[in-house]
Amino acid sequence: MIEKNRKVSEEKVARAKSAIREMIEEEEKVTIPKLMKKTGLSRGFFYKNPVVRKEMDRALDLQAGMVDSKRRVQDMVMENRIEMLEQTVTKLKKENAELKQQNEKQQKLLNKKNLSILKS
Repeated sequence: MIEKNRKVSEEKVARAKSAIREMIEEEEKVTIPKLMKKTGLSRGFFYKNPVVRKEMDRALDLQAGMVDSKRRVQDMVMENRIEMLEQTVTKLKKENAELKQQNEKQQKLLNKKNLSILKS
């Protein structure tokens, strides 16, 4: 009976380690919920089993700087959006400067006209 339990436990550890390594190879972020889904093992198993926990910690260290592929796509979209908005801001600043110059010219013309009306 003890031998059978040990064998079952070893199979669970092997399944968990295999799933963790597979996720690392596929550059998929290693998380407990994903591992639970893939292996059918409980949340507690991943936290309590020292061998599996060590493997998880190693995987998390490897993936510390890894960005999820969905997030990478979102970042690219946001960068493009920011670039477009920066171009729009530059265009509007230029237009604003031109309108200010036109306004100054119109104000000068109006002041000259008012002065000429006052003189006459």
